[in-house]
Amino acid sequence: MDDKKFKQLISEALDSLPKEFAQKLNNIGVVVEDTPTPHQLKKVGLPPWALLFGLYEGIPQTKRGVYYSHIPDKITIFKNSIERVARTEEEIRAQVRATVIHEIGHHFGLSDEQLK
Repeated sequence: MDDKKFKQLISEALDSLPKEFAQKLNNIGVVVEDTPTPHQLKKVGLPPWALLFGLYEGIPQTKRGVYYSHIPDKITIFKNSIERVARTEEEIRAQVRATVIHEIGHHFGLSDEQLK
């Protein structure tokens, strides 16, 4: 899938969020990368060969105090990882949506265990 279409799927996932959640997204950007860096994999405790679909980097809203001079939080969606497990456009769309929602859950302070 070309990058433009993949980014469109991310936009669709964000647009599909319930209004009450979308309005509470604060100081966060979503980017696409082909693959995670070795540092990103190490940060989450994964070996170099692991597939990582998405990564939230920032300060969850539940842990923010006075929060005004920090760089924006970032969600990275890893295109190649998703394409390795999802073959059709519909499978990719579903995996992108699930990944975006999962990472937004971290932005709101939910753990991986809570998101399962």
